[in-house]
Amino acid sequence: MSRNKTNTPLRLAIAAIFAGYAGAALADDDAPLPQVTIVGTAERGYDAKSSSTATKSDTLLRDTPQAVTVVTSELMRDQAMQGMADVIRYVPGVVTAQGEGNRDTAVMRGNSTTGDFFVDGVRDDVQYYRDLYNIERVEALKGPNAMIFGRGGAGGVINRVSKEPAWTPVRDASLTVGSWRNRRASVDLGQALGDGAALRLNALLDDSGSYRAGVSNKRKGINPTLLLAPGDNTRIVLGYEHFQDERVADRGVPGFNGRPYETDPATFFGDAAHSPTWSRVNAFSALLEHDFGNGVMLRNRTRYADYDKFYQNIYAGSVVTLKNGVPTLTLGAYNNATQRTNLFNQTDLNFTVDALGLRHKFATGIEYGRQVTDNFRNTGYFSGASATVPAAAPWLVGSVSFRQSATDADNHGVATAASAYLQDQLEFSPQWLAIVGLRYDRFKVDFTDHRSGRRFDITDSPVSPRVGLVYKPVRAMSLYASYSLAYAPRAGDQLASLTPSNAAFDPEKFRNVELGAKWDVLPNLSATAAVYRLDRSNVLATDPLDPARTYLVDGQRSKGVELGLQGKITKAWSVMGGYAWQDAKLTAASGNVPAGRTVAQVPRHTLSLWNRYDFSNALGAGVGVVARDRVFASTSNAVALPGFARLDAALYYRIDKHYQAQLNVENLLDQRYYASANSDSNITPGSPRALRLTVNASF
Repeated sequence: MSRNKTNTPLRLAIAAIFAGYAGAALADDDAPLPQVTIVGTAERGYDAKSSSTATKSDTLLRDTPQAVTVVTSELMRDQAMQGMADVIRYVPGVVTAQGEGNRDTAVMRGNSTTGDFFVDGVRDDVQYYRDLYNIERVEALKGPNAMIFGRGGAGGVINRVSKEPAWTPVRDASLTVGSWRNRRASVDLGQALGDGAALRLNALLDDSGSYRAGVSNKRKGINPTLLLAPGDNTRIVLGYEHFQDERVADRGVPGFNGRPYETDPATFFGDAAHSPTWSRVNAFSALLEHDFGNGVMLRNRTRYADYDKFYQNIYAGSVVTLKNGVPTLTLGAYNNATQRTNLFNQTDLNFTVDALGLRHKFATGIEYGRQVTDNFRNTGYFSGASATVPAAAPWLVGSVSFRQSATDADNHGVATAASAYLQDQLEFSPQWLAIVGLRYDRFKVDFTDHRSGRRFDITDSPVSPRVGLVYKPVRAMSLYASYSLAYAPRAGDQLASLTPSNAAFDPEKFRNVELGAKWDVLPNLSATAAVYRLDRSNVLATDPLDPARTYLVDGQRSKGVELGLQGKITKAWSVMGGYAWQDAKLTAASGNVPAGRTVAQVPRHTLSLWNRYDFSNALGAGVGVVARDRVFASTSNAVALPGFARLDAALYYRIDKHYQAQLNVENLLDQRYYASANSDSNITPGSPRALRLTVNASF
């Protein structure tokens, strides 16, 4: 085959992406493009052995006294993953909440968060849907992580590791088509530019529909990255990303009689045509790394990101009730705009010292951050018809106008953080290791309410410790115990809920105790187990006898067991699986919610298990199950999403050394289930059977 013929599909994929940026459509609805997926030549599998994210130094996961799940690029490719919800499905102890149809929301060990997302260890906390087109792997670090990441991280954090330039060429592309007009194209191109520089470009174009009536999604992303090596021991990595996500804000179906209202999974409640949401991200990153030798490493990382986020929704604003014997509900409507700029700079120094008969692997550093946020909200007012509609025809009739209510936000906030940390990884012997660390944060929020003209601020200065002890009875196994503490500021994970009444209170506190075991069962197969208890305190509660009075209580306890298995059982058989048992309860009353209620979105049991088996070098198949116990939609515990078990499958065929085709089938048996919720009136039906055909190309 000639060089020109070999490169034709790759050139077409690149042309399709950049044509999209120029305004061309990816394909006509009646003639969708085939999807192309590009596969790299390095096959590392599902098992990850080490990470520098949890300890600020490259450390074996087996020697890290904390539950960490890594979703590798191979697993993301094999399952045709596209977003964070796909990743979380295979992380024990973490589930996805609905996020009102406009953002990633993770529930980690009973704590819901939209702000504990990071990229390359730097905060990426605006509410939007993230993509995986430029991501090498995703790491979920469970339990409080303030010693490494600062504020928040109460139940854990999710960190995306970006693809970086390398000296070996990369020529990968992917095209996908699937059910409900799923159309997606991406490229990953890398090239050395002489001995001292390398360039990598990742780009994405996605234009897809949905099994939900009127719902669509469009994404564009481009991420060039430059690697410079001015010396043998110095690396400079410069990157820029522009990312856009435009979709319909879909808040699902309401509850009725203690469970989701039974209707066609496609039924949209409200008005899809007037529920747009979009986010735009422009981010610049710079990494400077120098190895002085003898275990001394200096690293400086800067990230500046500008976010523009808007969403508007006309949705089910209540559960379904019977009115004159007819199931009815009330619609709600509002919109919200957020602009934020983030600037973070981290400097880390790693060095090794032998003293007092022990080896000390120190990590120390400082971090500065500044976040400027403007938030503006309007309430929707219905005209021309009542907001009450029959559940059998739950669509807007009439029009909605948007303007501010008496309580809608018009806020400006400036948050600054200055932090310093010191961590010591001690090696007492080949069998006994320990990690001891302490972080000091000075976090300040200056908040202006434009509606009232009031200005107020808070300053928190928490000290966050972490202690972990590791015992290795044999080289391939470790047993550990750990303790960690984290704090969440009163302004919330989006820095938008500060009021004069809560500004006077100390931040929320999260205390985690964990025991665990990690075992490399085979050279490429790892098993993990963790048992934990996470207590949340300093929760703001309202006095039921005096609503104007608030006070702090011990508010929540989460406890659980997490089991994980990932890697290769044989050369041909790869697995990724996990099981979690969780019990999360409110331990004190908060407002009208009494103590003893189960925390929302926390299933008692979850199970996921994916298997890929390669029958030959050319042919392989995958099969997996995702199962979950029932969950409550809110802390009212009045509406529950039934438990479910879903079967997925895949076929893989390597056409030649350059091309591989794969067919992924989600919900193979077409089970009826409910995937997530935001409240008793916002519940997302799971997807019916869906197919994705992908062609991966690599040259």
